[in-house]
Amino acid sequence: MRTPQRLLLVLLAALATLTASAGNLDIYWIDVEGGGATLLVSPSGESLLVDTGNPTPDDRDAKRIFAATQKAGLKKIDYLLITHFHGDHVGGAPALAKLIPIQHFLDHGDSIEANDPRSGPAWQAYKTLAAGKRTTLHPGDKLPFKDKAMNAVVIVSNAQTIKTPIDSTKTANPFCQNAATHPPDTTENQRSAGFLLSYGKFKFLDLGDLTWDVETSLACPLNQIGTVTLFQATHHGFVNDFSGAPAFVQAIRPQLVIVNNGPTKGWQNSAWDTVQKIQGLEDTWQIHRAMGPNHDHNVKDDLIANLEPTDACQGHYLKASIEPNGKITITNSRNGVSKTYTTH
Repeated sequence: MRTPQRLLLVLLAALATLTASAGNLDIYWIDVEGGGATLLVSPSGESLLVDTGNPTPDDRDAKRIFAATQKAGLKKIDYLLITHFHGDHVGGAPALAKLIPIQHFLDHGDSIEANDPRSGPAWQAYKTLAAGKRTTLHPGDKLPFKDKAMNAVVIVSNAQTIKTPIDSTKTANPFCQNAATHPPDTTENQRSAGFLLSYGKFKFLDLGDLTWDVETSLACPLNQIGTVTLFQATHHGFVNDFSGAPAFVQAIRPQLVIVNNGPTKGWQNSAWDTVQKIQGLEDTWQIHRAMGPNHDHNVKDDLIANLEPTDACQGHYLKASIEPNGKITITNSRNGVSKTYTTH
């Protein structure tokens, strides 16, 4: 075969491979040691980063997020959504902005803990960084993706919930009967901005550190969201039962759950019990093996990105790649293990 013909065949094969993968939505759960950092890359290459992990002297979390953006082929972050202004969600933003440009900032509005000595400084640093480029999110808003294949609706923001249900069913949620209630939370956690993203039949729900009281209002007496495909477990795996109201978790019936926990943060035994009762649950994946007092229940090691305590952790991530037909492949970067699922 003459060289030009061979070259043409190689180019056509490469183009076919690119075309086959170009329609995927990719989601990366980055290990920020019990904080939050979720990177979404749309089929057309638009990027949304949800939260930026912790501030650390060595900028550990910002560097891990930047590494994920490079694996995704990004030269900038189009949108940074900060769910709420606690240090483990917003603390890495200033360091990250020095590594990669951030175009737009989305949040729930000003912090209610501006004078708190723990969370106040992180809020002030973010406010300075985002000045002139912030947008306040309200329930019912659409996240500003230009990619028409993506539809992301703000479900909650600043302790307010959607007025028009996503799900049209009028049937009372049976899990609300005798459901435990918690008093209203008074921290930034309750103010978390969260969204439901749809890509074809696939639905991804990320509500930050939303608290039990607001979760319950989304589920009772009627389920306002319907069912979802993939649920990022609220509050790092329902930290200390501040989140993870069973009436809510059971009602949304995710096929898959991702837990962005830390070695000793979140995913306690009660959280495990709540998730295991989800009807139709196919798998749960964890960012960290739960250690310390929460070591009793973990999924199989193959589905856990990091097995070590923080001081020995390499910061492996989980990645989901969703095809237009609803096929979902989740990969563990630590061991290369992948599993494939079909959106119901």
